[in-house]
Amino acid sequence: MKYRKLGKTDVDVSVICLGTMTWGEQNSQAEAFDQMNYSFEQGVNFFDTAELYPIMPKSETYGKTEEIIGDWFVEKGNRNKIILATKIASKSTGLEWIRKGKESLGFDKKNVNEAIDSSLKRLKTDYIDLYQLHWPERKTPRFGTLDFDYDPHDVNWTMFEEVLFNLNNLIKSGKIRFIGISNETPWGMMKFNEISKEKNLPRMESIQNVYSLVNRVFDTANSEVAIKEKCGLLAYSPIAGGRLSGKYLNNSKPINSRYTLWPSRFSRHATARGDRAIEKYVKLAKKHNLTPSKMANAFVNDRPFVTSNIIGATNMDQLRENIDSININLSDDLLKEIEEIHSFDPNPCV
Repeated sequence: MKYRKLGKTDVDVSVICLGTMTWGEQNSQAEAFDQMNYSFEQGVNFFDTAELYPIMPKSETYGKTEEIIGDWFVEKGNRNKIILATKIASKSTGLEWIRKGKESLGFDKKNVNEAIDSSLKRLKTDYIDLYQLHWPERKTPRFGTLDFDYDPHDVNWTMFEEVLFNLNNLIKSGKIRFIGISNETPWGMMKFNEISKEKNLPRMESIQNVYSLVNRVFDTANSEVAIKEKCGLLAYSPIAGGRLSGKYLNNSKPINSRYTLWPSRFSRHATARGDRAIEKYVKLAKKHNLTPSKMANAFVNDRPFVTSNIIGATNMDQLRENIDSININLSDDLLKEIEEIHSFDPNPCV
């Protein structure tokens, strides 16, 4: 396994981060335990979860993923060996069953305190290593969307300074060590950093955004901020929800896969242009004697702005393949061919 520093901290996190959003929905607790056991044995010391998991989010399973991780900590007694990241939901998720619903799901003091205490209880721990804002409260472009849809009435969100002040109180109390953002824009990244420096408040050490061969929006502007501000990317959906494995091509519908179970929820990757790009990447991987998933993950692993690649799996074969991507070095010729495909259609999944 390879490791990188988390932001400006002295904490080493594995370049492969174990994603957990299927646990409690597509995966049982026993299967989740198998995934954590194997990942830990392979040197993965970084787990990412969220209060709203598992996906698909629903009231009856809310918080189940965190509970499963907490049960594993109790069984293994190894909490201090894992860098644990979780996320607080914002009103933009629109989930009525979290606290008082979307109108109250802000990053104000009351909600932040309630969210962290509930996560700590479910995770059966007294601290979180990396606490992240899952989505901005304000309206921002989502996933592969490029355009900012300005809404002059979008003013009902917690100001940056207040958010940092609330999180700073949690750091002082020992409930969290570091903070990060997710699904954030370049403006949001810089604004948090600006206020952090001006007010001597904690800084955002990471940004968790979508990134894959078929969604490289992060390259456009976030990447420069990530590098120069040392706020590295925790890349999620590195194989586009499994689509870059090639298993969905030709209208295939694998059993228990997310695009089969919830086609409308994950439609952002299921576009005609996206499938054409994916088909090209699958052929390219096979040309270079690589599995498509290994090539896709290896590309993400190697980006200069990436701190860690959040992989996910619903079975052990997928997990082994995704983790093994850490051992793949893509040749200059292969990278050149990737760029040729990318330049033909830079953002095919919109």
